[in-house]
Amino acid sequence: MGSLFTTRRVKWAALAAASVLLVACLGISILFGYHTFSLTQFWEAWFHFDGSKEHLLIRTVRIPAAFIGAAVGASLAVAGALMQVLTKNPLASPSVLGVNAGAVLAVVMVVTAAGFRYSFGQMIWIAFAGAAVTAVGVILLGSSGRGGFRAVKLTLAGAAFAAFASSITSAIMLLNDRSLDELLFWTVGSVSGRKLEQLAAILPYLAAGWLIALVLGRSFNVMAMDDDIAKGLGQRVWLIRGLTLLAVVLLAGGSVALAGPIAFIGLMVPHIGRFLFGANHFWLIPFCMLGGALLLVAADIASRFILMPKAVPVGVTTALLGVPFLIYLARRRTE
Repeated sequence: MGSLFTTRRVKWAALAAASVLLVACLGISILFGYHTFSLTQFWEAWFHFDGSKEHLLIRTVRIPAAFIGAAVGASLAVAGALMQVLTKNPLASPSVLGVNAGAVLAVVMVVTAAGFRYSFGQMIWIAFAGAAVTAVGVILLGSSGRGGFRAVKLTLAGAAFAAFASSITSAIMLLNDRSLDELLFWTVGSVSGRKLEQLAAILPYLAAGWLIALVLGRSFNVMAMDDDIAKGLGQRVWLIRGLTLLAVVLLAGGSVALAGPIAFIGLMVPHIGRFLFGANHFWLIPFCMLGGALLLVAADIASRFILMPKAVPVGVTTALLGVPFLIYLARRRTE
């Protein structure tokens, strides 16, 4: 598969440029919105906090939203790339295969049943469990029946489970007024209203997922081939699959616990990465981390201006971008 960038020097330069763009977007995310701040105000709010309204907005709203957006975007993009390798399905992603919806359903069910007596640490493990059960269940469904594993069967199983989980989630929230009030904004997908302490609590799990993906980058190149070829080249297929599934659960489950179900980042960014860098996961995984962070932070910035002064949840913005992209991919594969 060809790529736009062909030499190592150009690829390293592109990753460096993506890093610079990400830093610039983080700065724009912190400084611009309904209220606009200067670099001086940001500096004073961070190093000389005085409790003023401006300093509180910068430290408790803008900075957490920017860094949580970057962490979640990077995680979802990497999870999408891993799922596409794991399932050999270019349309796979945590949202398309229902992993996000399963994590949301688990959180909503347990939180509602517990009468909203829960901590953020407990929500993390609930989201991990929901993501794990969904991922395993969808893969088993996609592998069962006549013909064994097929990408089309997997996609249909994921879409069916996502619709089922979303319907049950909506029913639970409609039957419980308190659930509707407290969880509606979270279930749409948003990076606002979160705290840096919540990011700090979940960052070790996300970092573990990123590390697994980076370490196994070259193995993914072989795993993308036929299983017999991978075994012939000395790959421990089931071990790599297990670690890959673990990374997907950590990344997708952690992202849902932190920001709710944000769709299509895991679908769009890996395909953009393959167009730019090719199918070599040594380059693709780092780009997914940078590109996913960049895309979600940029989408969050855009969501502030769509219906200003009201802020649109970033999950709505990514869906507006992702649906046409999914249609384009589906049409291209059928031609």
